[in-house]
Formats: sequence, C-alpha cells, structure tokens
Amino acid sequence: MPTLDVELNGETVHDIDAPDSFVTDGPFPVVLENTGRSTHVHLHFDDDLDRVAALDEGNHFVGDEATRHVHVRTADVDERVRGKLKIVTGYGSNTTYVDVRVDPSPDTPEESVAVDERFSAPPERTPDVPPRQQAVNALDRLVRRGGVAGAAFGLLAVAAAVAVALAVDSAVVWLAVGLALMIAFGAALVAIL
Repeated sequence: MPTLDVELNGETVHDIDAPDSFVTDGPFPVVLENTGRSTHVHLHFDDDLDRVAALDEGNHFVGDEATRHVHVRTADVDERVRGKLKIVTGYGSNTTYVDVRVDPSPDTPEESVAVDERFSAPPERTPDVPPRQQAVNALDRLVRRGGVAGAAFGLLAVAAAVAVALAVDSAVVWLAVGLALMIAFGAALVAIL
C-alpha cells in the first residue's frame, strides 16, 4: 500500500513539504509528520477526487514532534481518476496541493487468504489521549472560546469576594464565598471540557 508522506513545520512554522503527485490503486494513509510545534492540519479533496476518495474527518491535530496517520478510503474505479488533495496549516496561512491519481486496482488472484475474525472489526475504543495532550487541548479550547477574558474576569471576582470576606470577617460570608467559588469552578470546568 503506498503512503503519502507529508512533513509539517520543517523549515518554518506552518511549512508543508509534500510530494507534487501521488498514485494509488486503493486505500492509503496520509502520514502527517510534524517536526516542530503542534499544529492543526486541514485535508480536503477537490470535487473530482472527492467522488472516489474519502476521509473520516478533514481537520486533524498533530502534537509537538508527533506523527499522525490519516486513513483515506477509495472506491473501486474502472478508469483513472485525477484530482487534488489540498493540505492547509496555520488556519489557512499555508496551503499545498498534491496531484492525486486513483488507478483501477489490478485483478486480484482467485485464491483467498484466511483472516482471523478478530482483525475484521475495528478496535472497540480509540486509544486514550495522554494527559499532557489533554491539557494542551483544553487550553486550546479555552483560548478559541474566548475563555481567557472570562478567566481574567473570574480572577477579579475571586479577589473581590475574598476582600469582602476579609473586611466583614464573618463565617457566613466565608461560607457563601466558598460555595460561590466551587460553583464557578465547576461551571468553568464544564465550559472548557
């Protein structure tokens, strides 16, 4: 099975190094090898190629110096189909196109290969995301949703509540401040996750 290798962040940030053309006669992986900081990559087939090739998802996150394999399904074709794979990084700041050709698959031999039933089904669950990556993803979601301003406002509210509690010096006020902080913290966690 041929592999379409794409290097990300090679010479500069959001740099894409991919071959000019790629030929396949069946499904293939796009291997996104990131040599720098984490990045988001968008993959998209043009209309001609989209009729015979498909991705489960177009947007992909590739961590710091990580490699991600993206599976591309192809339909059986009777004649060659040509099109372009668009690769975008940096939220549109850099774009590269790869000319892709899907050829009819060669005739398969009549003999069959026995395959263990365990290999015919996909795994029951996806692998767990490492804790460090979960933290990076949560921070990314916080920034994209405008949570930085909310977090700053929340810190100011906490400081004001503590100042009032110190000034009044009452157990009831301390209890109310503590309860409000726990509710706000829980709401913030729900919003981030």
